[in-house]
Amino acid sequence: MSRIEAKARSAARLAAVQALYQFDMESPELTTLIDEFHRHRLGREIEDVEYLDADVAFFDDLVRGAIARREEIDAVLTARLAEGWSLARLDKTMLQILRAGAYELVARADIGVGTVINEYLDVTHAFFDAREAKFVNGLLDAVAKDVR
Repeated sequence: MSRIEAKARSAARLAAVQALYQFDMESPELTTLIDEFHRHRLGREIEDVEYLDADVAFFDDLVRGAIARREEIDAVLTARLAEGWSLARLDKTMLQILRAGAYELVARADIGVGTVINEYLDVTHAFFDAREAKFVNGLLDAVAKDVR
C-alpha cells in the first residue's frame, strides 16, 4: 500500500469514528449520514480545518460494518472490559473508537492486527491523552487475541 493510500485509510478511520459518534447520538438514517460525510466532510475544509481525502469505500465499509455488526462487536468488547465496567460507562467518543477498531479486527482479516491497533491509537490521540491511548491499546490487543 502506498503512503497516499495509507493516509487515505487513516482519514477514513477518523471520519468513521466521527460518523459512528453522530449515528449513536442522533440516530440518523444510515444512508443520509453516509451521504452527508461524502458530500460535506471527506476531503473538505470545515471551519478552517482541512479534512484529508479519505478512502471512501473503506469509510463506507467501516461505518456500515460497525453498525451492522454492533451487537457482536459490543459483546466482544464487553467480554474484555474489567469487572464492573460496561460500555455505557465509557466516553461516547472512546466507545466509537473501540467499535471501529473491533470491527476491523473482527471483519477485516486483510488488515494486520498491528496496523489496526496503531491506527486507532492515532485516532485516540486526536481526542484523548496517553492514559486513554493505553486503554485502547490494551483493549484492542485483547480483542485481537480473541478474534484472530
